[in-house]
Amino acid sequence: MKPTAVILKDLAEPSNIAVHSNSELAGNVSAAAADDDKQRKGKDVDPLRRKPELQPIPAKDLARSAELTPWDVLHTLGRAITLARRGAGRGLAEHWGCLKYNQALTGDAASFMALSAEGRETADYYKALQSGELGTGFALALATRLLNMRYPDRFVSIVPADTALRAGWALTSRDSGPRSGYRYRPQFFAEVWKPGEPSRVIPIACKGNHSGLSSSYTQLASASAHVEAVHIGAWDETPCLVFSTELPLDGPLTVHTLEAEGSGGWLDAPARVLDHPLEDDNVFPGIQPPTQSKTPPEPVPGYHVKPDLYAWFQHALARTTAAGLTAFAGDGKATAPYLTKRQGQRHFTGLSHAATNSVQDARHRFLDIDFVGTDHVFRLNRKRVEVFSGVAKNVFRHLEKGQVDQYRREIYARRSTWPRDTWDPRWNGPISVHSDGSVLAMRLLR
Repeated sequence: MKPTAVILKDLAEPSNIAVHSNSELAGNVSAAAADDDKQRKGKDVDPLRRKPELQPIPAKDLARSAELTPWDVLHTLGRAITLARRGAGRGLAEHWGCLKYNQALTGDAASFMALSAEGRETADYYKALQSGELGTGFALALATRLLNMRYPDRFVSIVPADTALRAGWALTSRDSGPRSGYRYRPQFFAEVWKPGEPSRVIPIACKGNHSGLSSSYTQLASASAHVEAVHIGAWDETPCLVFSTELPLDGPLTVHTLEAEGSGGWLDAPARVLDHPLEDDNVFPGIQPPTQSKTPPEPVPGYHVKPDLYAWFQHALARTTAAGLTAFAGDGKATAPYLTKRQGQRHFTGLSHAATNSVQDARHRFLDIDFVGTDHVFRLNRKRVEVFSGVAKNVFRHLEKGQVDQYRREIYARRSTWPRDTWDPRWNGPISVHSDGSVLAMRLLR
């Protein structure tokens, strides 16, 4: 059993991540999709509608070896699942779920990251959960890096797709409004934005496995159906990213990724005032294919953001992002106004189950920046540790007051100025600061 102090050091240690994206991968994924279609036809089941022409990502945009720390990956995962509503925390403490992987990864600057002994043992019991969640962390970290490279004059926000879509569509039987009845959806959107200009939105589907390369082919083929479920603008012009993270029980992990190009995804409409509340809309489900004759074809299952919805969707994405940040800081009172009823506003206003609540009442200074947020104390190998998640104080105050436009202007201006240190000597523990102003830090409790 590693000493807790060593575990904390390991979390801050950069390690290499193998990235696999080439024409051979695209061909094998296409073959896996064709095989799945064949099996579906044999069972009298309609083949899935998939994103056509998945292509490799050029190495100039995403290097075939990327350097990350385990703590940065866990920070990315924690931010991604803040509004997931999967646990008894009812939204206020969902992000602490990333901490169960504190000892799951190992590696250093001279090697590639892999599952640790504990990660391999956990995989024996919780394969799908561990591979899926860690896969999300790695995929979104690399997606953000890729889009920052391609759009250096813009800011990249990762938005949970289900939460954003719920503002306009009824996704399940529990949601009010006309149901789509379609279970395929991307897990996330990347909103690439600049204050005062149209955003570009890129659907992302990410999966993970402990099984091997062939499973990644199948997962990427499935992911191509998930990203195809959302069209923004013209038919089949929405760009997308798909990821499958292979976490073998013996050997380094590899992130397999492909993309689909397209001229769509731009929310080109007069911008709304983002400070104004958002109400649930009732968008009729379905994607309208292009008309080839006088009779328009029937809509296909999915979610279509047409031009008349561009301003509304940009509004929904911005306020959903704000909700994720205030929830990450533990402030339910500040989170509720950013969400509509269907998005789960009530989860941040009612009573919470015992030991699952978060309260925004903690303050710390990291790397000469003041942060406000919430803390969590638990035992790691019998030692008590403290974890803090929060947002930079000066930018959080904008969110607390409902000033989304001002928040976005400020973090856009500061996007390249945040510290990149992975350890704070004064705090004496691993630290991760993201360009959205959020922080995740952990230390031995004195």
